[in-house]
Amino acid sequence: MGLGSNNDLNLMEEMDLAAKLAKITKMDPLALNAKAVVEMATIDGAKALHMEKEIGSLEAGKKADLVLIGLDEPNAVPMYDVYAQLAYALKGNDVETVVIAGRVVMRDRKVLTVKEEEVMTKAREYKKTVAASLGLPSN
Repeated sequence: MGLGSNNDLNLMEEMDLAAKLAKITKMDPLALNAKAVVEMATIDGAKALHMEKEIGSLEAGKKADLVLIGLDEPNAVPMYDVYAQLAYALKGNDVETVVIAGRVVMRDRKVLTVKEEEVMTKAREYKKTVAASLGLPSN
């Protein structure tokens, strides 16, 4: 468990949380609308990395980075506004296929570029090292 941090690596959840926190912080239900939060996760993220000429939007000359999302789950129906659906309703487990720089890295929810079991084993090994360095139990 990460105290004071977020370790679930779920961009869809982060969009939802960012939008809701902005609304609560400003006490304004119109703060950080769905389109703006999706832009934060895409083109604005690319700008933060100074890579907006290469990634962050689907345009001629940019790297072919895209995500295909399944829309046959209850949380995807009905869809009135694609930005609202992306920001508030769809989740990371709705992602079916991921293409990075034109290369399919995940298809049918299966990662093709790494051996997940090996990565998980390595992560568990790192946990022991990190826990020991912090004086925490490693179990």
